[in-house]
Amino acid sequence: MSQVGVAVVASVPVCAAVLCAGVAVWVSGGRSDDVRRARLLFVGTERAGAATASVAPGGEQARIRQRLKKAREKARLWFHRRELWCIPAGFALAVLSRSVLPVVAAVVSLALIRRRLRARERVRERECRGDAVIELCEAVAGELRGGRQPGQALVEAGAAGFGEAGTAVVAAARFGGDVPRALRAAARLPGAEGLAGVAACWQVAVDGGAGLAAGLERIASGLRARRDQRDDLRAQLAGPRATALMLALLPVGGLAMGSALGADPLTVLLHTPAGWACLLVGGLLEWCGVVWTARIIRAAEGSTHVH
Repeated sequence: MSQVGVAVVASVPVCAAVLCAGVAVWVSGGRSDDVRRARLLFVGTERAGAATASVAPGGEQARIRQRLKKAREKARLWFHRRELWCIPAGFALAVLSRSVLPVVAAVVSLALIRRRLRARERVRERECRGDAVIELCEAVAGELRGGRQPGQALVEAGAAGFGEAGTAVVAAARFGGDVPRALRAAARLPGAEGLAGVAACWQVAVDGGAGLAAGLERIASGLRARRDQRDDLRAQLAGPRATALMLALLPVGGLAMGSALGADPLTVLLHTPAGWACLLVGGLLEWCGVVWTARIIRAAEGSTHVH
């Protein structure tokens, strides 16, 4: 076999490694434009299907709607389970490198990425509840300024962002229950801690006759300032995050460079005891660096919650 053929064959595992790294970067990121384009495509398909179903018989229209619903559910499940890309990528790399280690790494990566995505989803839910507290305070204050009583104002504003706890708050306001107690129960939800201040303002307004609207506006202003501070700090930490990700992917560049020079590093790493030792030590060092960087970033983000 010619040297060119050997170089091409040697570069195939490296290309697979680069592909796996790219999939990992894509999975670790947020929702991409491809997801939004796919959703828009499904929305357009649904509208077209609705227009076609308007002239179709009743049974055909129901079948079209059912097919569109199943397509949307499958697309949503696929986009929300992006960590599953690790499995085919690991199997492809295992076939190319003739080693079982990429499959093991894919399974471990699947668990870690799924845990990371779930943690990100919890953070997103917590931030949404914080925004819902601000909106609730502003809405109730606006209703109070318009001349409504506190209970009526809370019923009109609603508490849709807090699930069953929000329903309990609205029910207490509608039927004359203990609104501060319901608000304190809802404040136990992650991100809804500001409702404890709303409960205190409500209690003071009922017992002492103080202005509830002014207190709610001050709570909303304070929560909004904290949110802006958090967003500003997150924007400042975007650079260190990108730098840490680039440093974490440097070993992939080293593998590509070694293969380009004809060293065939994947064969050494995956089929020799010395390579296994280097792979183990390098993986531990990589993990320690990622954990250390993530801990520094979390500590910096946690400083915004200190009063």
